Parts: sequence; C-alpha cells; structure tokens
Amino acid sequence: MFEPDVRGKVRDIYDLGDSLLLVATDRVSAFDRVLDDVIPYKGEVLTRLSLFWFQLLADITDNHLISADCADLPARFAPYAEELAGRFMLVKKAQMFPVECIVRGYLTGSGLKEYQRQGSVCGIALPAGLVDGSRLSRPLYTPSTKADIGDHDENVDYAYTEALLGASDAAELRERALAVYTAAHDYAAGRGIIIADTKFEFGRVDGAIVLADEVLTPDSSRFWPQDGYEPGASQASFDKQYVRDWLVANWDMQGQPPRLPHEVIEATSAKYIQAFELITGDKFKPLGYSIQGELY
Repeated sequence: MFEPDVRGKVRDIYDLGDSLLLVATDRVSAFDRVLDDVIPYKGEVLTRLSLFWFQLLADITDNHLISADCADLPARFAPYAEELAGRFMLVKKAQMFPVECIVRGYLTGSGLKEYQRQGSVCGIALPAGLVDGSRLSRPLYTPSTKADIGDHDENVDYAYTEALLGASDAAELRERALAVYTAAHDYAAGRGIIIADTKFEFGRVDGAIVLADEVLTPDSSRFWPQDGYEPGASQASFDKQYVRDWLVANWDMQGQPPRLPHEVIEATSAKYIQAFELITGDKFKPLGYSIQGELY
C-alpha cells in the first residue's frame, strides 16, 4: 500500500524528490468535513479540467505541470496506471504562497453575507442595492488564509497580504489572479457557463511565480449556467450543491456527516461531468476507475 506523504480533503500527494505526484480522488468534502461517500469520476473531472485550463491560459501565466501522461509515471506507480489515468499530475515542487487568491465577479456566498451586514466585501465598499447573484462592476480580488482540514479559511484584506508576502509578490498575485479569472470568465461565457468566483493558488519555482494545484474546477469555483441566470435568486450550479443541500436538511452539523443517498451521489457526479463537457466541448469518457484514493 502506498501511503501519500500528504492527504488532503480530495488530493493525495506523493513526494518524488524533485517533483510531486498529485492524485485527485473522488472524495467529497462539505462544511469542512470529508464524507464517507465518494462522487464517481469527480477526481478525474477535476484533473482533466485543470489540464484544460493550464493549456488554455498558458500565455497568461506559467504553471507547475510536468506531465499527465501515464508513460511518465515513476516505476513504482506504473502498475497502477489504469487506476490513475486521467486523475494524476506530475508537477514541479513549488514554494507555495500561504494565501488563497480568490476572485469574485458576482456577489454571493460569504461576500454577500458581509455586504448585507456592512455594504462591503473583504473591506471593499460596494454600491447599495446589490442582490444575491449581482454581477460586480469589476472583479474583486479578495484573498483568504489557508486553513488546515477541519478549519475555516479566513477572508483578509489586501494590506494583510502585503504585510505577509511583501508589496511586490502581493501585487503580482493579485494581477495574475485577476488576469486568469477574466480570461477564463470570458471563455466560459461563450460556452454557456458563468464563473461567479474562484480561488487560485500560486507558488514559486526557480524564482518564478507559477499557477499551481487545481484551477477553475467545480471544487474551486462557482459555475452557474447562463441559461436561467437571474440576480436576486439562488442560482443553479455545477458543483456539490446537491450534497450541501441534502446535508443541511438531514444533518445537525455534529459528528461525522451521514451517508449520502444514491440519488444525491449520482446527481452530483452528473453535474461535475456536465461542467466538464460544457467547458471543454468534449464528451466525457472515463480514462480510469472511480477510486477513493489509496493505492495498493
């Protein structure tokens, strides 16, 4: 059995010395808990979408990708190529910045809650009269801290990142995050998807800042269908909202969450696959197996 060097909520990370092997499992988390059930093919969707975006956005920012080809798997992982196909990335080791680079193009989620209390998002004042789902006049860069599993990320203002990272790096992360979001938002709009908000992670490799981890997936972003978009109402989404809604209705938020019904699992998997197909324009054909993540 290959135990990962780091096990995240969804990804398992294997240290290869001068590089890392990232494996996206089908685990699902909600309300900072990892559930006992998995969402079939979720990890493959996350990986293949990230690969798509890395390629599409390569002119805007470098990234940490080395290869996602099974032929490039290290020898000890080669026997598991069928399980890993489509859900792994070999990446350069990066010195990761200790902030989540969040960009919001629309008012919703925690940003909406703050706006309703005090008319701002992460300290950035906004006009009166906005509602849930309102498109902002310009995308907002609203970074947050990175929390351990089970803890919450905390929104911080830009001055915090300047103090933490230095003025030059803080400005570079903000510029790159906004540029990547804008390009991705405009592309997705042509595919019938609104990217309401998203989070990026950046690191440094050989002195250069690169885009790392996953990018613009249903786990890291809010994807809304353009068809039916209506400010002032709760928007349909291409993510694990089925899971969240069912848990809110059937769990008191104490202890380990209950097992998910089959129909919730299947509906969530279908939404992830639909997002992949709309964004890439390709029919989703699984390359590997649906796995929870452990390698034997």
